[in-house]
Amino acid sequence: MKFLMCMLFMIPLGMVKKSYWLSQNLYFVLTLLFMLSMSFNYSYVNISYFLGCDLLSYVMILLSLWICALMILASEFIYNKNYFYNLFLSMVLVLLISLFMTFCSMNLFVFYLFFEISLLPTLILIMGWGYQPERLQAGVYLLFYTLLASLPMMVSIFYYYEKFNSLDYYYFMDTGNMVMYLCMNMVFFVKMPMYFVHLWLPKAHVEAPVAGSMILAGVMLKLGGYGLMRLMVVFLSIGMKINFLFIIISMVGGFIVSLLCLRQMDMKSLIAYSSVAHMGLVLGGIMTLSYWGMSGGLLMMVAHGLCSSGLFCLANISYERLLSRSLFLNKGLINLMPSMAFWWFLFSCSNMAAPPSLNLASEIMLINSLVSWNILTMIFLMLMSFFSAAYSLYLYSYSQHGKLYSGLYSFSLGYVREYLLLLLHWLPLNILILKSEYYVLWL
Repeated sequence: MKFLMCMLFMIPLGMVKKSYWLSQNLYFVLTLLFMLSMSFNYSYVNISYFLGCDLLSYVMILLSLWICALMILASEFIYNKNYFYNLFLSMVLVLLISLFMTFCSMNLFVFYLFFEISLLPTLILIMGWGYQPERLQAGVYLLFYTLLASLPMMVSIFYYYEKFNSLDYYYFMDTGNMVMYLCMNMVFFVKMPMYFVHLWLPKAHVEAPVAGSMILAGVMLKLGGYGLMRLMVVFLSIGMKINFLFIIISMVGGFIVSLLCLRQMDMKSLIAYSSVAHMGLVLGGIMTLSYWGMSGGLLMMVAHGLCSSGLFCLANISYERLLSRSLFLNKGLINLMPSMAFWWFLFSCSNMAAPPSLNLASEIMLINSLVSWNILTMIFLMLMSFFSAAYSLYLYSYSQHGKLYSGLYSFSLGYVREYLLLLLHWLPLNILILKSEYYVLWL
């Protein structure tokens, strides 16, 4: 509750002129304060009437705080151009508060309420600070995909309450209801996004400003995984019967999306499709209902949040200089910004799960869970692992090597701010593997 009060205190700060960097520093301070209340086990800490924090919530909130701080660091363009940056700061703060409440709530209805509220600031970020006129269509896609799937969930929440007289996570009981399973989980499949309901994601990413892409990739996709992890307790018996369908969809879909990545010409689009492939792996792991799968899913969500967000920052750094995200124009950048090419290399390596990144630990755990569920998943896991390396190397080599674009007449090297931004993505991504045992304690 005290963190909620701290965030509410920051709202007037967004209205103050020239408070941009002060507010960003406060996000980092808030992150460090939140680290002091670390929950090292599966039980809830900091419990109030309907808020509490276990390890799963803790990790997700920490990720939200960190990504929101880095969003402000990445969006200096908005500050320099005086592009309604006070409104931008307010939107980031509203988004952070709604995410905090979503992950902290111990009641399913409160979770649902803030889950929906977090959609609005994201929509405003995309439609307000996006680059092309198509951002309106992307915003509508985002809104209607999520809303259409979330209305059945609201009805099934009321049904669950009528049946069991409680919506608190503590009192969840198994229900063998197939219709309720689909109604309750469909919104999470859309949010993940699962293959077949993923079309809103590449659109939203391509049209969003860098901050919108960072929060979408870093935290918003994780809401789907978080919801599934919380609710699978309710669907254990029915899950045993029909989860195999979703595992098949996520495996085959992950492979198809990996192939799609290889023919993308827009850097942001490529990174967005790679998100779909990675989250397909998470969905498969969660659906096995195994300890390995749940822990690997949590670890992959953190790893993907940091890695994908970092890649979007890199794509934006190039975009701000060339005013294009096309791989036909973004070529030979190693000649212009050699040290930035090094960061491209590091993040591409992390994206294909090279050691010592968290992606590696999480992929090992998820592969373990899926192969022990059924040996045939090995075929698609093998293809997904191979093609994830292929499209990561394709992104790196295409953008950094080759002949410079002849229309390039002016170019500036990287700023210290940009290197700091990338370092703050990369360090947690590669240092946390040293303490990855904490991620398997929450069950």
